[in-house]
Amino acid sequence: MPDKKRVLMQGNHACVAGAIYAGMRFYAGYPITPSTEVAEGCARRLPEIGGRFIQMEDEIGSIAAVIGASVAGLKSMTATSGPGYSLMVENIGYAYMTETPCVIINVQRGGPSTGLPTKVSQSDTMQARWGTHGDYTAIAVAPSSVAETVTETIRAFNLSERFRTPVTLLLDEVIGHMREIITLPEPGECEVVERVKPTCPPEQFIPFEMTESLVNPMPAYGEGYRNVITGLTHDTMGFTTNKPVEIAPKLDKLRNKIMRHVDEITRLRTEFIDDAEILFISYGSVARAAFQAAKIAREAGAKVGAIQLQSIWPFPDKELMELCARCRKVIVGELNMGQVAIEVERVLPRDTEVHTLLRYDGEILTPMQLLEKLDEVL
Repeated sequence: MPDKKRVLMQGNHACVAGAIYAGMRFYAGYPITPSTEVAEGCARRLPEIGGRFIQMEDEIGSIAAVIGASVAGLKSMTATSGPGYSLMVENIGYAYMTETPCVIINVQRGGPSTGLPTKVSQSDTMQARWGTHGDYTAIAVAPSSVAETVTETIRAFNLSERFRTPVTLLLDEVIGHMREIITLPEPGECEVVERVKPTCPPEQFIPFEMTESLVNPMPAYGEGYRNVITGLTHDTMGFTTNKPVEIAPKLDKLRNKIMRHVDEITRLRTEFIDDAEILFISYGSVARAAFQAAKIAREAGAKVGAIQLQSIWPFPDKELMELCARCRKVIVGELNMGQVAIEVERVLPRDTEVHTLLRYDGEILTPMQLLEKLDEVL
């Protein structure tokens, strides 16, 4: 068997590789730093494989086109950064209500407003969960390397198709722009989830029927099935409803189809945790620094471990409670004012000390800064 292909690849281009592997064939977007290389990569690659790329007039039109392409039967995505994500959130809410699968890449930069276009941040963490209005449950995943960017992009598409919902991939500027030598997965090596299509005759099709899994088969427009789609709260046939007995089940469905399968969604990476008394908790580029800091601390004799959140939303409550059950203290490192720390404090017992190392000046967190924080809390 020939050696697998190894390539030097940028994180943003790894998004493109992962998306195409997962079956993405439509991209609509608007250039915005630091995500523009995703659009450039899609513009080059999609025409080569029969896909479609379109640069829209703005981010509002971009996510609208992505939703439309998904309804027409294509796996679809867009890429943006904070200001663009803010413009997209109304239509992302439309995708939640209509249960339309799509993937949104958010390569985070500093904000608010125009903020820091070329600097790193993780300040959109909460926006990925609470960005749009109303009651819904979000899925957001996050890589910390170029190789993980490929596999987490594939997973984002799989989760989107599996649960018929938008999924956000949270990169930060460092992961988006860094380059690493990686091994690309071979065809068939990674699981690819395909959209479930209806098998019943068209006249028997109920587009939003309350199935056991709460996830409905999704026909493409033009396949002969009547499929009414509206952002208004709707009944099982897709028609607008004001009946409380139909409204509550619809909103329960949006939540329960995801929360009943949290174990399938959440994913963590850990190092040195078996006997750890102090744990670093982080994601993205900070997790790289945290693993290095934990290794250095171990070599010095300290019982320190590290946890990387590869799934941000739904937050891994159960997993963190189990992993942190024996530790006395945790240090949450993040590139914002404490958005992950809020969730960690909510989840862990009150007698666990939660310390934070927060940076939001556009620069990275380093292993030495984490070790200085460790010395401070020991």
